[in-house]
This record gives sequence, C-alpha cells and structure tokens, in this order.
Amino acid sequence: MLGSTVLKSPPAGGTATAAWWTELRATFALSVPLVLSQLASIAIMVTDVVMMGWLGPSFLAAGTLASSLFFPLHHLGVGVVSAVAPLAAQAAGARDYRGVRRSVRQGLWVAVALSVLFAAILWHSRAILIALGQTEAMAVLAETYLQILLWGFAPVFWFIALRCLVTVHNRARAIAVVTLLAVGLNVLGNYALMFGNFGFPRLELAGAAISSLVVESFMCLALLIYVSWSPEFRRYNLLIRLWRADWPRFLEIVRLGTPMGLTALAETSMFAAAAILMGWLGTSELAAHAVALQCAAVAFMIPLGISLAVTTRVGLAAGAGDRAGIGRAGWVGLGFGMFVMSISACTFWFAAPQLTGLFLDRAVPANLPVIEMAVSFLAVAAIFQLVDGAQVIGVGALRGLKDTKVPLVLAIAGYWGAGLPLALFLGFTLGWRGQGVWSGLAAGLAVVAVLAVWRFHRRERWLPALAPAAAQAVA
Repeated sequence: MLGSTVLKSPPAGGTATAAWWTELRATFALSVPLVLSQLASIAIMVTDVVMMGWLGPSFLAAGTLASSLFFPLHHLGVGVVSAVAPLAAQAAGARDYRGVRRSVRQGLWVAVALSVLFAAILWHSRAILIALGQTEAMAVLAETYLQILLWGFAPVFWFIALRCLVTVHNRARAIAVVTLLAVGLNVLGNYALMFGNFGFPRLELAGAAISSLVVESFMCLALLIYVSWSPEFRRYNLLIRLWRADWPRFLEIVRLGTPMGLTALAETSMFAAAAILMGWLGTSELAAHAVALQCAAVAFMIPLGISLAVTTRVGLAAGAGDRAGIGRAGWVGLGFGMFVMSISACTFWFAAPQLTGLFLDRAVPANLPVIEMAVSFLAVAAIFQLVDGAQVIGVGALRGLKDTKVPLVLAIAGYWGAGLPLALFLGFTLGWRGQGVWSGLAAGLAVVAVLAVWRFHRRERWLPALAPAAAQAVA
C-alpha cells in the first residue's frame, strides 16, 4: 500500500501509561535527527560568519548587511512552505495518500513562486541598501554577494517541502545525514572559493555566495534523489506531471503558511530590534549581545527541532481522528522540550564564562568588560530557556492542528506588544541597560509561551470526537 511506512499515532488499545510511553518514544525518535539537522543548519551560518571575518572587517560588514536582507525573506519563505507539514501529516493520518502527494507537489510550486518573487526583490539590493542609508561601496559589495545567493531560494524551499514528506514517514535521519554532510561541504567550499585554495581563484564574498549556492543545491538534490529512488517514496511519483495545477491546495498552503512565515519574522525581528537598542547603549553592549545571542540561537535549535516533530505527531493524530492522541502528542512534546531546555538553562547559568571564552579571548584586557556583560546576559538567557522552548513547541502543536492565524496574533502581541516595550522600559527608563533589554526579550517569549500553551490546552479540549473522514474540519 502506498505510504505504508507512515509514522502512526499510538494505538488506541493498551493502558493509558503505555500509550504515553509509546508517544514519548515516537517523539524522541523523530526529534533527534531533526534537532541534529537544525544544529547543522546553524553551524553552516556560523561558519560563514567566521570565515567572512577572516577576509576582513569590511567583508564581514557587507556580509552582515546582505544577510539582513536575505534572511527575513528566507525565514518568510521557509515558514510558508512549511505549511506542507501539517497538511501532509493530517492527510497521512487519515490514510489519504493522494492528499500527501498533492500537498508536497503544491509545496514545490509555492517554493518556485516565492523564489521568483524574492529573487526579483534581491536583484535590486543595491538600490534598496542605498535607500536605507548605506554607502555606495558597501551596497555594491553586498550586492555582489546577494545576486549569487538569490539563486539559492528555490533549492532551499524545495528542500523544506521534501523535508516535510520525509518527516511524516519517520525518515528524518536522511535529513540529518544530508545536512551534516552540507556542513563539511560548506567549509571546504568557503576555504576554496573565498581564499583561493585548492587551485581555485580567490573570489572573497562572491566565493562565499557560490559555496552557499552549491551547498543548498546539494541538500535539495540529495533529498530529491532519496525520495525519488526509495521505494516508500517513489510510489508517490512526485515529479510525474508536476506541471499540472492544483490551485485549491496551492492556495491552502499559502493561506496556512503565510501566518507561519510572519510568526517567524515577528520573533526574528524582535531580536533584530534588540540589537539596535544595544547599539544605542554602546559598542561593548552590542558585542556582548552578539555573543550571548549566538549561544541562545544554537540552544534554540533544539526545541525548534522538537517543534517540527510535534507538528507532525499532532497532525498525524488529528488526521487519524485520534482526539486523545492529539493531547498526548502535544503534551509529550512539551514535556520533552522542557526537560531538554532545563539542561540548556543550567549550562548557561553555570558555564557562561566558558561559553563566552569561545568567542572572546579572556587574556585580552579590552575583552573583559564585554565578557562580563555577555555572562550577565546569559544569566537572563538561562531563565528564558524554558519559555523559549515552550513557545516554539506550543506553536508547533497548534500548527499540527492547522491553527496558524491565531499564533501569529499571539506572537505579535508577545514580541512587539510586550517584549520590545518592556526592553525599552527596563533598559532605558529604569536604567538596567543590557540586562533590561534581555529581560524584556524574556518577558516577550514568556507571554507567547503562556498564550500558545493555553490555546493548545483549550483547543484540544474543544475538539469534538474526530473521525478520519473529518480530519479536514480540525482547522
């Protein structure tokens, strides 16, 4: 039978305790490779930043400037295409394998449409940057990078759509393997093309962009080959008659995915705005913020991977009409995430000096004030680890129910209605400076966490006794 290896919800039979343990094992098995994949993804970004710094301050500044245009569009596109996950999971849970195929195929269509739109925007990056007050020289250097990198939108978004299919079938190890290989390929590509090693010309920022494009294409092609050749996926015939339109499913992906992308933007833009606030406080505060934020970003990849697994698990239970399974999937994922993030919190609290030492040399006296501030910021980050994990996993559980519009409202209210105003008040009005800004960020995350978990609690209680045929009514 097509798709017979789809990851299923725990069986209705057996004791309640056995069902919860079954769900925990399934969530753990699905989360681990997804977490590894997310950690590998951020490793690629960190590698790029470090190696740009080796080129010199102007190249690092230009690369950072280019990233400020590229990554908002990247996060928006990834969020939109990620709507394939709940759609495919609910279809798989209902054993509607044609629905799985429709969702993934139209996800590929949406990926192409977004790629064309975003590439057209970045093609004019020089004019955009100059209009934003950047110098001509810096805008030209950033444009050199972006006009190559923009060709990577399509493979990145295709990879996301294919990742959704593979995750639904509990084959996320393939995603982890591909992403980990990409880390090594990115290092080699940067070393060869940015600095002119192995007989290649020295292309500097253009070399970094070409390396990124090669890595993104490799990831997409590797996963496409996997789903095309593996028997359990080959039967979907994803690429056969791919050109045939399916506008209802295409528009459903856009409808569900747009709030998902905007939710990601709301959070990333809050941290971007916090960087501006830190810049107002001084160069040392901004440098300390960058160090602490990099540590927090790496830790965030863990609950983000768990969130992807929870979206799939909740979606499978919803599609199967398993009302109890929806609750188990959400609460098990949340509990597992809180356990893992408590370890992260302890690491930040007790090992902050060692972590900051990875970025700044304590033997240099000028670094000591920055290190001390970064350690104080990580103390606040330790406190918000639990709420940061809760908010992303809670939102992931809601996405499994195809609930994406209300989480966007919650995100805007929490990040921009509470987080940033509190950061301004605590950091500047009360004079807490950097710790005040970070405390405001923590408060914003806490608000979203409480609201998202509460909504899942109420949403799960309100659900009627579902039947597989009624899976589409979950939204």
